Amino acid sequence: MNLQKCSIGEYQTVSGSEYQNLTVSYQVYGQKLHSAPIIIVAHALTGNSDLQDKKDGWWRGLLGKDKLFNFEEFTIIVFNILGNGFDGTMIDNYKDFTLKDVAKTWLLTLEQLNIEAIHAIIGGSLGGSLAWEFAALKQGYLKYLIPIASNNTPTNWLLAFTHTQESILLNSNKPLEDARKMAMLFYRNPNSFSRKFELEKNNEGMFMVESWLDYHGEKLNERYEVKAYLMMNHLMKTVGVGLDEMKKIDAKVIQIGVSSDLLYPKDEILKTRMDLDELNIENEYFEIKSTDGHDAFFIEQKQIEKFLTHLF
Repeated sequence: MNLQKCSIGEYQTVSGSEYQNLTVSYQVYGQKLHSAPIIIVAHALTGNSDLQDKKDGWWRGLLGKDKLFNFEEFTIIVFNILGNGFDGTMIDNYKDFTLKDVAKTWLLTLEQLNIEAIHAIIGGSLGGSLAWEFAALKQGYLKYLIPIASNNTPTNWLLAFTHTQESILLNSNKPLEDARKMAMLFYRNPNSFSRKFELEKNNEGMFMVESWLDYHGEKLNERYEVKAYLMMNHLMKTVGVGLDEMKKIDAKVIQIGVSSDLLYPKDEILKTRMDLDELNIENEYFEIKSTDGHDAFFIEQKQIEKFLTHLF
């Protein structure tokens, strides 16, 4: 793993907090910097910059040789979101930061790397919201903005989700496991549960759906930290690219929703498309057809590839 780090020095957050020697970590895939068009991939809540981990690597079906984001044609940069813990550092006062801060630190890093243009930024869920913030920072810099299963502003539903997650993380005896189990109810939906389990029980007499939730809670507990989860959960609700910020976006926007998403309902994403149309921002909308809910953004990679082939 070739994890690289960039110190951006002193940084003042949007909320006014001062940080010394703030460091951004990232990994580069495909072609060397300055030799090919650059794509930024923004990871989701419990993700990181390691795209090719054989066990936990995500979106492997989209990135690599002869795939949609072809390593032979593009340079892929994957930043770690500040505080995700993958590079060994976490943020104590997680409420100091917003997604705008994270996007700013990415832009500062890119400027240090003398990168003058970005072909595309793509992200799902939290990563998609971060992509919105990034696109609004600098005009004439980004060609394509591709947020998947995410939106430019929070809804009351999302705020309720993150508030409940935070309460679990701060008060539970098994914070990571319990928060993850609750989150899985939003990442999937009732129809996907009915199709997957059908009220079956395992050999111990436990319903399979209960066993499945316990498994996901235990799995996350093995590889993640409470402090990192608190940070990422907090960042989810801080996305704030309203109409005034949206006017600054001069990239083409490709929104991808999920037909059965409970966390980011497609109707909210379609409202955003109406805003883009009113602002005369070039955009397209595609919809993943799936009963798997929010998680379809990484399950249905073939559909995403079909939507985006014309761009790449």
